[in-house]
Amino acid sequence: MTLNNFTLRPSQTDILRYRGGKLGISAVPGSGKTFTLSALAAQLITSGAIATDQDVLIVTLVNSAVDNFSARIGKMIEARGLIPHLGYRVRTLHGLAHDIVREKPALAGLEERFQIVDEREAEFIRKEAANAWLTTFPNNLDEYFGGDLDDSKRDWVRRQQLPDLAHSLALAFIRSCKNLAITPEDLRQRLNNAPAPLPLAEMGWWIYDKYQQALRYRGAVDFDDLIAFAYKILQSDPEYLARLQYRFPFILEDEAQDSSEIQENILRLLAGHGNWVRVGDPNQAIFETFTTANPKLLKNFIASEADYKNELPVSGRSQPHIIELANYLIDWTNASHPARACRDALSIPHIQATSPEDPQPNPPADPEAIRLISKKFTPEEETEAIVNSIKKWLPDHQDSTVAVLVPRNTRGFEVIEALKRHKIDYVDVLASTNKTRVAAGAIANVIAYLSDPTSPTKLSRAYQVWRRDWRDDPSLRDGDLPSKQSPKVAWRIASQEEVLLTITAELLRKVGEAETFVAPNQDHDWLATLSESEAEEEVIQELSQFKVAINRWLNAVTLPIDQLILTLAQELFTDAADLALAHKLALVLRRAADDHADWRLPELTAELGVIARNERRFIGFSSDDSGFNPEAHKGKVVVTTMHKAKGLEWDRVYMLSVNNYDFPSLQPYDRYISEKWFVRNGLNLEAEGLAQLKAALSTGEFDWYEEGAASLSAREDYSRERLRLLYVGITRAKKDLIVTWNSGRKGDATPNLALSELMGWWKEIHNR
Repeated sequence: MTLNNFTLRPSQTDILRYRGGKLGISAVPGSGKTFTLSALAAQLITSGAIATDQDVLIVTLVNSAVDNFSARIGKMIEARGLIPHLGYRVRTLHGLAHDIVREKPALAGLEERFQIVDEREAEFIRKEAANAWLTTFPNNLDEYFGGDLDDSKRDWVRRQQLPDLAHSLALAFIRSCKNLAITPEDLRQRLNNAPAPLPLAEMGWWIYDKYQQALRYRGAVDFDDLIAFAYKILQSDPEYLARLQYRFPFILEDEAQDSSEIQENILRLLAGHGNWVRVGDPNQAIFETFTTANPKLLKNFIASEADYKNELPVSGRSQPHIIELANYLIDWTNASHPARACRDALSIPHIQATSPEDPQPNPPADPEAIRLISKKFTPEEETEAIVNSIKKWLPDHQDSTVAVLVPRNTRGFEVIEALKRHKIDYVDVLASTNKTRVAAGAIANVIAYLSDPTSPTKLSRAYQVWRRDWRDDPSLRDGDLPSKQSPKVAWRIASQEEVLLTITAELLRKVGEAETFVAPNQDHDWLATLSESEAEEEVIQELSQFKVAINRWLNAVTLPIDQLILTLAQELFTDAADLALAHKLALVLRRAADDHADWRLPELTAELGVIARNERRFIGFSSDDSGFNPEAHKGKVVVTTMHKAKGLEWDRVYMLSVNNYDFPSLQPYDRYISEKWFVRNGLNLEAEGLAQLKAALSTGEFDWYEEGAASLSAREDYSRERLRLLYVGITRAKKDLIVTWNSGRKGDATPNLALSELMGWWKEIHNR
């Protein structure tokens, strides 16, 4: 069967026969899930299955997928001679919830013009509440300290370790409460009736209560509130629910393995008509342990609730031996993993290679392209080995894509530093995109000078931002001098503009008193003195031009922060994405200034610095932010986490740090990042807090809290999820796959258990 000149696979053709009912689809990596779901939406729209005042609702996980689905469906509809943007609506779950709450705010107890706090402000409020709890109850967590801590060590832990622990516990606790639609008032009543003390639940309640008070004071809600309020509205207004059910007679849900219970309940209400298609890959459920996602929901739907069950097992992404490796990981996990609790981490269907006539055939088989490295590296040696491998491979593969996948951001930063040292082009996709951070850093460096105009160092950085387009390396355009060469050494640099930039920046850094340049008087005029020296004429001209710009900026410093940012952006940026980002930054900083009336330029500069340093995810307007495309970065090394790599693919993939710390397997010698060294008995306090919350809400006599059980259960969940993360990493590779491990910071880490099994199996079947 063909569709818009695309030849469909039999499994895709089967799905397009759908006409109604509940359909559950298990899709393997690279099986064309987005294309198939888009084709199904287009078919329902063009076949007369919906009326002119109805839409097919497509619900997906992230904003970039919204644009992808919209574009695909529009083209398919247009190819059939219909208007391309009618008959469907694509929303994220949070976007859908926002639509519902905006239409009926009174049913959620909200004002018509309620505000939504962004991630930045929600994090700030949550941390303030957690810090307030630590100040109010400084010794309440002492009972969880290990017995080997002396008084000085305990004091150090309270100061240096507990804030981060309290913040992470608060985030998980508040999210769980909102996922369960439990208010602080409800929880307080349950805790008052609890038959035994629940200290971590008491802590969570206190922080949750203060957090919600702060939101109410602002007349605002957070993103998790939107989900809870949308569910409440749909439950309390049958007429409104019926109207939405009529408007959306078909619901197509993408990435269903990442749904939470309350999100599933919202879609179940909207799908009261019974036409609900859920697509996902339970083997790629990698967000469960740090969000409210529950991959069991999709599995249960397919097994027990769906009227029809289909699979998308055929994938043309990877060469046959990579498919073979991924399928063996499933089989070994199911049948032979020594920890029985991990055996359901992965499930069939296996990945099937394409048929010879498939329009997207697999790359040619090449067992030599798979390298499972058994050698023991230190973290530094592993990084150096990978970078040296890339350095040898890249020159002959400038038309290929390559990625280094790491389990955590910190490991990625180390790889990037090594790539810089070896002068290898890279693309940083660890958190905010590089383009976003560069733009935020540029504005932050200028405002940092405006808030401290006597600083020669900040003046020099502001100059470098002003001449940011002269930099050969865009990653340096956030205002850090590439090196501290002397003017003589600087002349060796290839670009004449870079020479001028380096000399001028170094002169400004050594100006002594910045005001003698910016606002000189007759007795102290640094530029005039410099003109009388042997300085190059073009350097004097450059400084004179910059002096005009810097005084123009200083004259704008009395503007409100949003207007100041927009004024600077007009001078600093020409790219449309940068200008759009500046508008977004201006709104964020204006909101921060409104929320914190005592903040001045130094505090607002620090907020921009957080974005520029990657400490907080900030969605910009660059193409990278709207959906990263590896094909746009051929010949460059993409560095990202395995989590962020989900949904992407590269010709060559390096997977780092596959050891028993980053990938534990429920073995006695494994260690777990959530079990802090200063907490007794290996307790995971975040998991214990959620278990105490569950106990407080329980009505069964046998559901009471038992200390330590939740920590063991969290180990199981985490180990299962890391198996899925390993599977995700393997299936990002199209042609080449290199997997390494390191001995960790303490030198005692070992290879991940599954990796050891894969290495032995691979060596046996391929005699290598």
